[in-house]
Amino acid sequence: MSRASLDKDPHAVAAMFDGVARRYDLTNTVMSLGRDRAWRRATRKALALQPGEKVLDLAAGTAVSTVELAKSGAWCVAADFSVGMLAAGHKRDVPKVAGDATKLPFGDAVFDAVTISFGLRNVVDHVAGLREMARVTKAGGRLVVCEFSTPRIPVFATAYKEYLMRALPAVARAVSSNPEAYVYLAESIRAWPDQAALAEQIGQAGWSDVGWRNLTGGIVALHSARKLPA
Repeated sequence: MSRASLDKDPHAVAAMFDGVARRYDLTNTVMSLGRDRAWRRATRKALALQPGEKVLDLAAGTAVSTVELAKSGAWCVAADFSVGMLAAGHKRDVPKVAGDATKLPFGDAVFDAVTISFGLRNVVDHVAGLREMARVTKAGGRLVVCEFSTPRIPVFATAYKEYLMRALPAVARAVSSNPEAYVYLAESIRAWPDQAALAEQIGQAGWSDVGWRNLTGGIVALHSARKLPA
């Protein structure tokens, strides 16, 4: 199976994730040197979830992130456009829904909070996806985007980019069920807007109070925002 292109044809991207689903969680942990667990915890804390709140975990994959969110006592649903990824997480006891981020299968103002981790890059029109997230969120509700970003220290940024394009595919060949897919993932990270540019796009999509916090030197950034009353 070949990797998807940066044109992000939804069917090609979904098929690519179907192909990596079986060993996706293991591959992520190995390639992030175990930092993926800390990033999930940071996302949960940034959302400041309360027991009984309704939370949408978009691009949830195998639902490992959804299980982390559910530790808060909130009611959390995993949504992903890759049926294969959701199936790989079938043993995780959280609700799961197949759906496209640009056409979510939910009504208006359903959720108290919505989050997407390492998936916004893969949405065919991520600004449209951000608008759709705002649509399904209640007034006053929160958004947290956890996504790969741009390291702030130039020397570190250069080393990171070298890792992405050289070491990452090599590691993926050792542990992934579809190594070529990780070449696409590396390319998509390099092509992604930096922290300030993404913050501007989040604001353009109808969110307010947009800010961000860097994790792991800026390899990952948590962008947070709020939906103000109309």
